[in-house]
Amino acid sequence: MKMQRFWIGKMLLLTMVVLSAGGSRMKAQEADTLTLNLDRALEIALSDNPTMKVAEEEIALKKVAHKETWQNLLPEANIGGTWSHTITAPEMNLAGQKFKMGIDNANTVSGALTVSLPLFAPSVYRAMSMTKTDIELAVEKSRASKQDLVNQVTKAYYQLMLAQDSYEVLKQSYKVAEENFNVVNAKFQQGAVSEFDKISAEVQMRSVKPNLVSAGNAVTLSILQLKVLMGITANVSLRIEDSLATYENYVFANQLETFDEGLVNNSTMKQLDLNRKMLLQNQKTLNTNFMPSLSTTYSYQYQSVSNPNWKLFHYDWAGSSSLVFNLSIPIFRASNFTKLKTNRIQMNQLAQNRIDTERKLNMQATSYRNNMAASSEQVSSNKENVYQAKKAVEIAGKRYEVGKGTVLELNNSQVQLTQAELTYNQSIYDYLVAKADLDQVLGRDYIINVQK
Repeated sequence: MKMQRFWIGKMLLLTMVVLSAGGSRMKAQEADTLTLNLDRALEIALSDNPTMKVAEEEIALKKVAHKETWQNLLPEANIGGTWSHTITAPEMNLAGQKFKMGIDNANTVSGALTVSLPLFAPSVYRAMSMTKTDIELAVEKSRASKQDLVNQVTKAYYQLMLAQDSYEVLKQSYKVAEENFNVVNAKFQQGAVSEFDKISAEVQMRSVKPNLVSAGNAVTLSILQLKVLMGITANVSLRIEDSLATYENYVFANQLETFDEGLVNNSTMKQLDLNRKMLLQNQKTLNTNFMPSLSTTYSYQYQSVSNPNWKLFHYDWAGSSSLVFNLSIPIFRASNFTKLKTNRIQMNQLAQNRIDTERKLNMQATSYRNNMAASSEQVSSNKENVYQAKKAVEIAGKRYEVGKGTVLELNNSQVQLTQAELTYNQSIYDYLVAKADLDQVLGRDYIINVQK
């Protein structure tokens, strides 16, 4: 009896350990599953995607370059020294008389402090203006990278919703086709229907299966694409509790939007304007090649000359100092004129590129608006089609039950319902994608809802 109690106690203890381990494993699995909505996906992508980090480092690099430019106006100080040992001093012959300029086997030691300061440096002033504009350009490029990432993540999120919704539609279609086959097969076994009805129901069921498998693969690929754009590890599972049908009201609400800001906020156009500004500043910088520059140099020298021994600390030392002003006036350099001509050609090229880019962007914006208008109309029509297709399935099912309809009618009604639901989801997806592309072209910055 005691032995039996002992084994029962061990079994209970083992059961508790297994259950606790299973609970810990389930919690770990839940912790590795990330539930997303669009705002959360964008928030993670903007903080973890390497592209954004590279853009931030580029801005920091431009700021360092600007700091380096204005530091050219600060004084420079240098300390230098020389130690010279004369083996044989030079000899000079003057009017038949010879005398040496120094002492043989002597040491000459000197140390100097030199401080230089630019007083008038127009090229440095212009370079400082260019680096400020370069920082603005880096910030705008970072904004463009952010908008591009938002566009890609948004469309990848919509693509995942479309894949999931399509999978659910096909899954439900396969389930209904399987149930219909079971009913028809049961009637065939009883001799109530012909073999043709049984074969038709079976063909209908099997024809849905490949599409269901393809839809499942599309969901997996869409998840991987979204994870790559978000910059998260591969061992984290994603789950979105969202569907395209919830965006139907969003489609109809945006039909009332009439505000059109044009290309004022478009990042590409802003970058072209900043590049033009830099070329104008570069032209002014090149003009400084024709302007004089002024600098000053202060020098203090401490030296000891012609010492016949190596006792450094016993030498006789003497100091001297000087202040020098350096004025440089350029007279002629052919390359200065060539550089100005090159700059003018670049400005003309940029002007033509801007005109061409503006035309293309306006064409894209018009195309996206037309796609949005067409998709919104299709959403209304497709929603009605789904309603009518469901009603047709019910009617075909009742007709088949009472013997007035055929299995072909039932199969056709189910196919039409599946197609109507897929088309309905596709029309909402097309609208959302066109809206995301339009926002990018118009340069609209996405603001996460929790931060509004």
